[in-house]
Amino acid sequence: MTEPQGPTPTGTSRPYRSLTEALRAHRIALENYEFITAVTDAVGISSYIDRGRYIEAIRRGEGAALHIGRTYTNGFAQDEVVTIGSTALRLQPSEGREPYFFVTHPSEYPPAATTARSMRPSTPRAPKVPGAAASRTATTTRNAKPIERDYGVCDVCFMVKTAAGGCACD
Repeated sequence: MTEPQGPTPTGTSRPYRSLTEALRAHRIALENYEFITAVTDAVGISSYIDRGRYIEAIRRGEGAALHIGRTYTNGFAQDEVVTIGSTALRLQPSEGREPYFFVTHPSEYPPAATTARSMRPSTPRAPKVPGAAASRTATTTRNAKPIERDYGVCDVCFMVKTAAGGCACD
């Protein structure tokens, strides 16, 4: 869990109508939506509240509220077993919220290694034609994708920073 814990400087404490609305508002990676939905369904959540750095998910029954951050979900008891599909989640001790435990979201795991077989093209290659290399080179430079640069994320509003280092809360 690499995200800071502690007071929430910009939390509005406004409730969200749905989990999807909360995840969008906090700009959580799309590949985590299904996982987070499965976790909240397994635990039983009644409402979601904006707390600035995280989403507070209030449980229907006993137990602490879950804190859903960009890379983690925190607030599980030591003896709690959360099963997604047929797999029990591997809970890790919380660093900033003892005595609770957290689980890391799938986007934080390294991508699976690709095999050499998956790297091969699925369609047969066209025969080489003289002069085709020159036209192919011109086409690729003309249609080249722009280089995407990462300027970081604001610690307060979680907006992507501009090249000048600003964001929406400046």
